[in-house]
Amino acid sequence: MRTDHLLFGAAYYLEYLPYDRLETDMEMMERAGMNTIRIAESTWSTLEPSDGVFDFTCIDRMVQAAAKHHFSVIIGTPTYAIPTWLARKYPDILAVTANGQELYGHRQNMDITHPGYRYHAERIIRAMMEHLKDVPNIIGFQLDNETKSYGTAGPRVQQMFVASLKKKYPDILDFNREFGLDYWSNRVNDWADFPDVRGTINQSLAAEFQRFQRSLVTEFLSWQSDIIKEYKRDDQFITQNFDFDWTDHSYGYQPEVDQYDAARCMTVAGADIYHPSQDDLTGAEITVCGNIARSLKKDNYLILETEAQGLTPWLPYPGQLRLQAYSHLANGSNSVMYWHWHSIHNAIESYWKGVLSHDFSENATYREASEIGAEWKRIGTHLMNLKKENRVAILLDNLSLAGLRQFPLETTGDHSYNAVMRWLADALYRRNIEFDMVSSGERDFSAYDFLVVPALYAASDDLLGALDRYVAEGGHLIATFRTGFADEQLKIHHDVQPHLLGRCLGIHYDQFTYPKNVRIATTDGRSALTHDWMELVTCDTATPLAHYDHPFWGSYAAVTENAYQRGSALYLGAFFDDELLEPLLVSYFSRHGYEGLSEDTPQFPLIVKRGTNDFGKNLCYYFNYSDEPRTVTHTGNAGTDLLTDTPVAAGAVLTLAPWGLAVVES
Repeated sequence: MRTDHLLFGAAYYLEYLPYDRLETDMEMMERAGMNTIRIAESTWSTLEPSDGVFDFTCIDRMVQAAAKHHFSVIIGTPTYAIPTWLARKYPDILAVTANGQELYGHRQNMDITHPGYRYHAERIIRAMMEHLKDVPNIIGFQLDNETKSYGTAGPRVQQMFVASLKKKYPDILDFNREFGLDYWSNRVNDWADFPDVRGTINQSLAAEFQRFQRSLVTEFLSWQSDIIKEYKRDDQFITQNFDFDWTDHSYGYQPEVDQYDAARCMTVAGADIYHPSQDDLTGAEITVCGNIARSLKKDNYLILETEAQGLTPWLPYPGQLRLQAYSHLANGSNSVMYWHWHSIHNAIESYWKGVLSHDFSENATYREASEIGAEWKRIGTHLMNLKKENRVAILLDNLSLAGLRQFPLETTGDHSYNAVMRWLADALYRRNIEFDMVSSGERDFSAYDFLVVPALYAASDDLLGALDRYVAEGGHLIATFRTGFADEQLKIHHDVQPHLLGRCLGIHYDQFTYPKNVRIATTDGRSALTHDWMELVTCDTATPLAHYDHPFWGSYAAVTENAYQRGSALYLGAFFDDELLEPLLVSYFSRHGYEGLSEDTPQFPLIVKRGTNDFGKNLCYYFNYSDEPRTVTHTGNAGTDLLTDTPVAAGAVLTLAPWGLAVVES
């Protein structure tokens, strides 16, 4: 989706204000250079205060005030937080999960398949769309918000699951065989005997149910999209606010949604990205999660939520808000929208602060946002619709993510898959190797010179065959431990590991363990401590690049490289510290034609990102993710620093302030 200007703004909630200040807020936003508000996605109880009684007063006032102040509006369907009367009308509307039935109070507590929920959700969506369909400054619609299945596993959902299995496996004997249900007498000899899946000890069946739950999200969003399409104009978009795996902030690929499938019903992917700040701000989350968002439609995306002040530890240092905003654009976003405009005075998110603090006065965050807004008014047409052509991609796989939640690494638990993915992604980021994300649903990876495959634990033979062909035809593969281990039902293969990739990787192994005080050492004298997982790898045709520096495991390889037909493959057989991973990757990339990598090229905290703008010119973003001034050499053609409107010669040395940046167009 192309845009004719960058979207800059915030989520706005007239409903939450302690007093009416709509006009004042719009004036402040306009002075700050903002141009877009996002509304309505969590206010069903205000829009429909009682069953069948609609009140769009708040929406009308916000939309009209936005128009007066030249603002665009994104409308969210208000379906992810149900009103109390709906919970009372249908006591079983609250989802039954592994922990029992949800209690009313928090958002996202309902069963998204419940017929009563669907009836009322459709009714409020249609009433809202009918009311708003002719409003000119509404530019798009957000489907629900951060949608998931919310663990729904009640009797009806389980009946739907069994029906899907019967369709997939007409012969119940095939079903039992595929899932290995003879183990512990879990065999199901009659579909009528199918037990409550919440109690299963069979991880294959548990993962299959999780896949089914993800399919419910895809269907739900598509269902909403079809309703919106009946009303929307051709110039209005449909999006979703996808979120990510969460630790204390956005972390990695979302385990509860097949985002590639879910995004098909949308015009443009949207996302929220939250990250550490102050001394912990690295930009890594903006990059890895933004790359996922960009990959969903293979296009620019929208940041529909990110932090202004945010949670208490996230209050940004001076300059960081601006640095973060440009980092989103350098990744391919066409918007930066804050959650939220004003800080809320009650309830669970009282300390998740917006642009304004609780006193609503101008503050340092507002003034820095105003600086961003002024700059984007001046140069925004040079920054929007950035196109990126990367030579490196990381493969993302929901099934392996689920598999490593069932069979995690030693210490990383539910985040095991994303821990491995982030291990690799962050190393590339720190070394300024830009990368895309690709779905494991694809089979042609020839657009990339290098394909990085983190912990592809569970995969079809078809996918593994595609990886083998990729290398045979000249690609360069980087794969990690626990790749090619199990099939699509999480059943461990009964041939030599890694399944179907042994020739490509030139290795095999049959033993693995959690390392305790085990170091690996490379042939050039580097070493690092291992953790979480190690495989005792034997080289067949591969060359060992590192072995275990250990009295008993020392005969086994830890890192290998193999020449295979026209390509090559690097295998990382253990999880080890970053100080060794980075030089191993840089060396491998350099040996196989990735130019411009050396110890002298910029690396974190200096981050460099590139792309092409609408004028066909090259943009080079230089970021300083540190608290002291840094210098960096401009490696592109002569151009202009758009921020200062000053010429930049090829080879010029740029000085970046603490948490500062430059954007050179050439």
